[in-house]
Amino acid sequence: MGNAVAGGLLALALAAAGATPALAGPTGPQAPGKAEAVDFAGTVALSNCSGSVVRTPRSRPGDPALVLTNGHCIETGFPAAGEVIVDQPSTRTFKLLDAKANEVGTLTASKVSYATMTDTDITLYQLTSSYRDITKKYGIKPLEIEDDHPVQGRAITVVSGYWKKTYSCRIDGFVHRIKEGEWTWKDSVRYTPACQTIGGTSGSPVIDHRTGKVTAVNNTGNEDGERCTLNNPCEIDRKGRVTVRQGINYAQETYGIVPCVTRHSRIDLDRPGCRLPRPAEQR
Repeated sequence: MGNAVAGGLLALALAAAGATPALAGPTGPQAPGKAEAVDFAGTVALSNCSGSVVRTPRSRPGDPALVLTNGHCIETGFPAAGEVIVDQPSTRTFKLLDAKANEVGTLTASKVSYATMTDTDITLYQLTSSYRDITKKYGIKPLEIEDDHPVQGRAITVVSGYWKKTYSCRIDGFVHRIKEGEWTWKDSVRYTPACQTIGGTSGSPVIDHRTGKVTAVNNTGNEDGERCTLNNPCEIDRKGRVTVRQGINYAQETYGIVPCVTRHSRIDLDRPGCRLPRPAEQR
């Protein structure tokens, strides 16, 4: 993934050891209309990626908190195409940031609730702390996942807890299919060119300026102009036509997560409206 850990295939072998992201480069120009309200509160830094503490509209304060990042950021290495991971034990830690990007504490996972790189690119970690615990101890509230489809043209900010940087632009449009190596993602968000995200920004929440909610999760970009290769995703339209956009970056929509989260932050893939991919044994 263009915005994942450095070294492409090398990252696959090093992910569990906490490989570092690619070196930072200059960010693109700020998009007009950047929302001043968008800050770092609730974002987290992983060993190799970015992420955020998230809730759904129906989450309760006493529910175990969830951290959202990319599927390719999971500590056990990139899930294979078609692979879905559920309820896998984890003790991964996350550095929690406040509004000014100060690290205020460490959060710990109890498990990987869900992870996949099929159709989308997400990992949801369940934490040992509840939302109430985090708010009480650190004064930080979770980010809310928007329960509706992203909107073309909407101003957005990608907030990287790893680099403690933001990237602001707009949603340029939506891609029927993105293919990168062996993986294919559906209905992805394409940014306007101002969002020049870099390695380590993988898993960053994409905040919609109008709602203040998470509308997507940053995941990749075409670095070298190659066609459908690792770190060089291509676009495929409904007629199968392939387009390569060097220097353009992408995110995966997150509204589809909301119907799958039930009481106590449990991921229920059988819940009505949940369309996340299932493990092979449940298909």
